[in-house]
Formats: sequence, structure tokens, C-alpha cells
Amino acid sequence: MSDIENQPSEVEIIKQNSNYLRGTIQESLENEITGALAADDTTLIKFHGSYQQFDRDLESERKRQKLEPLYSFMIRIRLPGGIATSTQWQVIDQLADRNANGTIKLTSRQAFQLHGVYKTNLKKSIREINLAFLDTIAACGDVNRNVMCNPNPYQSPLHAETFDLAKRISQHLTPKTSAYLEIWLDKKRFSEDHKDEEPIYGKTYLPRKFKIAIAVPPHNDCDIFANDIGLIAIEDDGTLSGFNIAVGGGLGMTFGNTGTYPRLATVIGFIYKDEVINVVEQIVRIQLDFGNRSDRKNARLKYTLDAMGVEPFKQELEKRLGYILEGSKPYHFITSGDTYGWIKGTNMTWHLTLFIEGGRIRDTPDSRLKTALKKIAESHTGDFRLTGNQNLIIANIPDANKKQVIEILLENRVWPNQQQTGLRLNSLACVALNTCSLAFAEAERYLPSLIDKLDQIILANQLEKEPIIIRMTGCPNGCARPYLGEIGFVGKSPGRYNLYLGAGFSGERLNKLYRENISEPEILEVLTPILEDYAKNRTIHEHLGNFVVRKGYVKATTEGTNFHDQ
Repeated sequence: MSDIENQPSEVEIIKQNSNYLRGTIQESLENEITGALAADDTTLIKFHGSYQQFDRDLESERKRQKLEPLYSFMIRIRLPGGIATSTQWQVIDQLADRNANGTIKLTSRQAFQLHGVYKTNLKKSIREINLAFLDTIAACGDVNRNVMCNPNPYQSPLHAETFDLAKRISQHLTPKTSAYLEIWLDKKRFSEDHKDEEPIYGKTYLPRKFKIAIAVPPHNDCDIFANDIGLIAIEDDGTLSGFNIAVGGGLGMTFGNTGTYPRLATVIGFIYKDEVINVVEQIVRIQLDFGNRSDRKNARLKYTLDAMGVEPFKQELEKRLGYILEGSKPYHFITSGDTYGWIKGTNMTWHLTLFIEGGRIRDTPDSRLKTALKKIAESHTGDFRLTGNQNLIIANIPDANKKQVIEILLENRVWPNQQQTGLRLNSLACVALNTCSLAFAEAERYLPSLIDKLDQIILANQLEKEPIIIRMTGCPNGCARPYLGEIGFVGKSPGRYNLYLGAGFSGERLNKLYRENISEPEILEVLTPILEDYAKNRTIHEHLGNFVVRKGYVKATTEGTNFHDQ
């Protein structure tokens, strides 16, 4: 490799010179001439949980008027395990109305997002979030992101332990820089002569983002194989003995670059539960030492793993641990989706899982969802839980309060208006246009109307009860996990998408490109005969992803490295 290829990327230099993520963010916030931050600060602020964006719907008109883009910020609120109290929900709801665009986004990683926050409101919003005992640090950036797990610890004792573990992993891998406290909360953690340090990350942090998720079989509701580290809980006589550990998952790629590809994590062995924190840290340290810091398109752990080879990577991990990993234990996943409706927990309270289309909490003419949840939060003694599929659990409802919750949902036309087709109930979409600067096409704003049309085909073929995973993103970066959709759409340009088919229903197989750069009429034309064939010729309990592979519509993707093979 040449010296040029070994040179650190521009982002690496920005991090190196940032004084542990400070940069000139404070000065940028105080600059009243522009609604934007200084260029380098737009990179650094991601580590603090925010992205600078602009309204792309207004771009042409503002250019015509010789105005700068209408800049605003997305704030992502970190929520390990996805649980927020009723008080915290009320704070987020109020911030959405007062400082953002009036809506709340539930992400596919169990976090809150607020959109449309202007720079003048950014600091006060993050301050209020912290006063509610939440934070935004490490929600974005080249660090470990929000740690996912099933958000209902009362589903079983195993779920309670995994939720606690998600919080401990998150805390252990949170950056230790005091820059966050200084910039957003006006606090000095140390004396003036103290020098910051990052005992795990160092001055330049990770080469790219890092994601961890935990699943309790038979439900893979966090799509753990899409993560850099996936932990699969192993039960022994009703107790949690440990985890199978999977490494190297990640779904982003770049169009036209076959050296980039989605990859599912590889199971490399079993670890006992008291070893998890150390094992996770050592994997992070391997990525710190071996990850690509020259080419950000090849900087995720998945590329490090494939460059090293799975067995050499495992040997490096074992060398650092000082022991040999045990072989993986048997496990079985049956689904990657959520279970809707009422469930009674081990603590004898009720938990109601609601389908939230696109993860967007808002009021519409058909359903006053945001109003209903605000009213529930004002009297709810339990909490709210965000799933990995952009849905919401109203949790810990005592028997005495169940009737009141139902009445509020009925009054605001939220419940029982959840009787959708299996296709819609298993849909995911990223934000895309109008705010994401990376988006080539619509996703969240468009997918519901496309499903309206697909539902006509579904109903005509009596497939309305069949759960079919459908996912859409506005670009190939994979935020809504489109490469794990039995039907996956990735935006190429406004109104045109690549269509992927054949992912596994339980999240254990990627899909494959079926048609490229097609419009809505072409999408409907292509999918109609496939769905008709599926309705007539599927075997008992056969999911669509398996069917299209069996019938030869697409080849099975067995490894990320053959994702692009046709």
C-alpha cells in the first residue's frame, strides 16, 4: 500500500485536532451571522448527538432569493435498551413542539430524534434533555452508539438481565471527554490544569461508528446480525448462562463500489455473562488498532474482519483475552419483528405494543397519536419503550389504569386502529428527504402510500395476514436495514429505487438486487406476479424471502462478499 493510501482521512485529522471533541463548537454556536456551524464542527457535533441538516424542499427557492440554506439540526437522544419514563416522554414531547418541528421520530436503534431544531435552540434543547436525566453524547459519531436490546425486561428474567447489560455496556463505552459537559451544560468537571483523556478510544476515537445489540431467542427483534457486535442470550435451566458472540455486521454500502457491501455478523463463540464487558472492550480495541483510517467507506469493523480473516481475528481476540473462546451454543430465531397488542409481564402489569408507521409520532386527521401519548404520559405510572422496529410499548400499566389508557387511545383514534396488513406492520423507513443530506429519494414520506397500493395486491391474493418484511431507505447507507427486508427498496434518485428480494424472515440472511432504478409503476408491475405466485405456491409457513430464493427469483446471499453477485 502506498504512503498516500496510508494517509489519514480528513475526518481523522479533524478528530486529532479537536481537543477531545471540542473543536470550535462553542464559537460556532455563538456566531449569529449564519444558521450553520463551522465546517469541521459539523463533523464533531455528531459525537455530541446532533447532525446539521437543511430543508431540501426549500433549497431552490432559497437559492433564488440568494439566501443560505435553511439550516437546522437533528438531535438524537441516546436511550440504552429503549426505555424512557413518563416524565421523560413529556419533556421530549414539549421540546418537539417548542424547539423542533412538532414531531418525534422513533429510530430503528431505539432512540428518539428531534428534527428541525434551529441553532439558537440547540444548546437549550440539549440542556433540557440532560435535566431530564437523558443525554445525547455518543448517539452519533465514530464511537459506540445506542446499545439495543428487547425493551421489555419484564418479559422474563433473561430479558431483565439483558436490559441491565445493555446499560452497563453503554456506560462503559461512553466517551469520557468533559467537552460535552462544558459545551452544553456549562460545567467544568476537572480543575483548569486537568488534561482530558480517553482510556479506551484515544484522541481519534474509532475509525467509524460502532453498534452493539442483544437478543433473547427466539426473537431477533434488534436485528443483531446487522451490528458490529451481536450478543445472543443463551439460557440454561431458566437462567442466563452467557452469550454467543457475533462480530462484523453492518449494512451500509456505496453505489457502484463493490468493495463496499452489507454484511451480517459472524458467530465466533460463546462467552459467559460476567465476561461480556471485557470481551466487548477488546473487540473495540481491535477495531481501534486495525480499522481503516484512510478510507471511511471501508472503515467499519466488517471490513476489518474480512481483511484479517475470521479465524485470525478470533485468534487476536483470544490473545488479548488470555483464553480460548468456547464453541457457540445452539439457538433458534423465528422472527425479527415485534409482537403487537397486550402482554402481561412477570411483574403482573400490562404492556401494550403499538405499531408506529415510520416511527413518526405526530397527529394526523386520521389519528391524534401524539396527543394521545401526551395524555397518557401525564397520568401514566409506568414507562414508554422504543423497539428496534420503530414501534412503541406503553409499559407497566397496572390493572387499575388499563381502562383509562384504552379510553384515551379510543378517544384519539389510535386504538384499535392497528389492524393493518402484515406487510404494513412489518415496515421500516428512514427519514430521507427532506432533511437528510445523503438521501437520493424519499422513504418515510413515501413508503406508506406505496404500501397502500401494494396492499391492494396483498388483499386480492388473501395475503393480508402474512407477515412480510418491507423496508425502504433514501440512500444505500442502510439506516432502516433495507438489506434485511424480504422486500427492500434503496433510493437511487427522486421516485426511483433499487428493489432487493430474498432476506431471511428472522434476520439471518441478506437479500439480493432484483431490479435496478425502477419507478412506482415498474415496482407494482414487478411485484404483482411474484406476490400472486407466492399466494398460490408457497409451502406451509414459508416466508416470502425463502420463497423467492426457492423459486429462483434471486440467489441466496450467503456472505456479504457475494452480496453483489448476480
